[in-house]
Amino acid sequence: MLEELKKIGLSENEAKVYLVLLEIGSATADEIAKKAGVKRPTTYVQLEDLMNKGLVSSFEKIVKKGGAEKTFFRAEDPDHLQKLVETENKKAKERMLVLEKSLPELGRLFQFAGSRPKVRFFEGKEGLQTMQDEAFKMKDKHIISIVDFDGIIKIFPDHPEKHTPIRVQKGIQSKVIYTSVNGDILGRENKAMLRETRFISPDQFPFTCDLAIYDHILSISALREKSVGVLIEDKDISNSMRALFKLLWEKLS
Repeated sequence: MLEELKKIGLSENEAKVYLVLLEIGSATADEIAKKAGVKRPTTYVQLEDLMNKGLVSSFEKIVKKGGAEKTFFRAEDPDHLQKLVETENKKAKERMLVLEKSLPELGRLFQFAGSRPKVRFFEGKEGLQTMQDEAFKMKDKHIISIVDFDGIIKIFPDHPEKHTPIRVQKGIQSKVIYTSVNGDILGRENKAMLRETRFISPDQFPFTCDLAIYDHILSISALREKSVGVLIEDKDISNSMRALFKLLWEKLS
């Protein structure tokens, strides 16, 4: 009967306690715990739940003459199980009505959430390194960027020796607009490094970030003492920034 009671809606421990009381009539919590094979503290919890469901009641009884009263528990008529099932069915119908009313609004929230950009934040040098590593996983082998070259070198002094060879090894083409107090130090084109660049004076363009666009991702890193970065995955945002990059690139050509 244990499985049947569980299917009706009782937990396994509730079913064990109720079956014991049906078998022995009435008993103390200690006796029930031993007979049901349930820990005593758990038995008290199950008895409380069963009383709330109308399946068990309690009463006080003096076992020995002159002794203290003890609390005994007894099972109520199994017909109460029918009322329990009817109550659960009623609650289920009420939940269904609430769900039917709420579903359209929940659906709208879900659709709106699906259109939101996916945003991830990063902190410190390690965070910026993680962002760079993410870029190497791009599907489209093209990346465009606007860079404060001096800021990058300050945080990653070995960037040209470590980052660029990995990009080249992965066959990723790069277009870079950069600023540097040292002037046009990269040259316009380097086929071996799969790179085209355009220089703009930091006096004319005081840019202090690393902005990169690849796939449908916009990567922005603030190159300062406590560096922070953000990856924004959104087709419209990345395409809009790509258009702005193209406009600036053509102006510098």
